[in-house]
Amino acid sequence: LMTDPRPPRDCHDMGSLRAQIDRMDAELIALLVERAGYIDRAVDIKKGNGLPARITPRVQEVIANVRRLADEQGVDPDLAELLRSQLIEWSIQREAKHIPEG
Repeated sequence: LMTDPRPPRDCHDMGSLRAQIDRMDAELIALLVERAGYIDRAVDIKKGNGLPARITPRVQEVIANVRRLADEQGVDPDLAELLRSQLIEWSIQREAKHIPEG
């Protein structure tokens, strides 16, 4: 069952609050699945252009962007960087199964 979104202030008990967290977790997983499709497509594009899996300037750019966005939205930039770094490394490893890391 998919729960309709509601703001935290409208959750009056732990059950409704947990339902919202579970809903967001399901959305995050769906986003990860979608993102994996783009990573798989990046393999084809990178191979066709002779690019490595790891492009360090791009990794640095992404981390800087994530830290800035987190700060602008009131989320701990260190937490955002940690989570995003894990996703970046997972993505690079996924790509590196098919192309060199660089």
